[in-house]
Amino acid sequence: MPLQFNPVKLFAGTGTKALAHKIAESYGKPLGNVTLSKFSDGEFQPSYDETVRGCDVFLIQSTYQPSDNLMELLLMIDAAKRASAHYITAVVPYYGLARQDRKDKPRVAIGAKLVANLLKSAGIHRIMTMDLHAAQIQGFFDIPVDHLDGSVIFVPYIKSLGLHNLTIASPDMGGSYRARTFAKFFNAEVVICDKRRKRANEIESMSIIGDVTDMDIVLIDDICDTAGTLAKAAALIMEKGARSVRAVCTHPVLSGKAYETVENSLLTELIVTDTIPLKQDSPKIKVLSTAPLFAKAIANVNEHGSISDLFRV
Repeated sequence: MPLQFNPVKLFAGTGTKALAHKIAESYGKPLGNVTLSKFSDGEFQPSYDETVRGCDVFLIQSTYQPSDNLMELLLMIDAAKRASAHYITAVVPYYGLARQDRKDKPRVAIGAKLVANLLKSAGIHRIMTMDLHAAQIQGFFDIPVDHLDGSVIFVPYIKSLGLHNLTIASPDMGGSYRARTFAKFFNAEVVICDKRRKRANEIESMSIIGDVTDMDIVLIDDICDTAGTLAKAAALIMEKGARSVRAVCTHPVLSGKAYETVENSLLTELIVTDTIPLKQDSPKIKVLSTAPLFAKAIANVNEHGSISDLFRV
């Protein structure tokens, strides 16, 4: 028997509307209409303005701060479930609280697991996300997880720069695997910035493991929050004799004085995606769109195709 495809409907949360419109345009289908009713005390209620009965519903929302973005997604999932949607996929380009993926000290929460439980309890059948802070977060779900790889977006851009002395760098020991995986696309060497923190978002010391002399360095990370690590790494790398330093970060959280830090740093450019909308423009920040990749992934899920085929650079 031929495969049966259910009608597809795409909806956006308020925090990710710009990206969702691009995904819908790449997919070739307009976004569905959602109304967000708000009460004077800040409570809100999303509702669908069209039927979703029997449809494969894709709800697009990154769960960056504030926490309203996560709560809105949960309410949209619950509403779709109660409206008899056939299959509900949460498309979460940036999975918030992913840095809380383990108990690294006593008496702390594992936020990434809690978010997984909340999404599953709300009623999703599948989750689609990109460049999780730790790949093992996929194991927090007992449903299919489509973990999209941002390298398929970044590698062609880096290649277009024509950097002849390219070396890949990790801004910390924890990101060394990510850097080595990225380096394989270029047959490039890897150097590591070994940092020691006083506390969250505050670096005590940093040193470079490897030779960067006369090299064009590309730092690889998944999240850029305050940009302090990248700025410090760029300064140290240039001090050690590098020709240039760029940074690739999938998710531009960019909190606090991050924009000022980036612009005052020795980074040639910071290359990010649109999983989180920028709060302001910056001459040093280059944004690459994830929309075509998410649109293809959505099509492959609906048509029972392969997701891993999308990651061939």
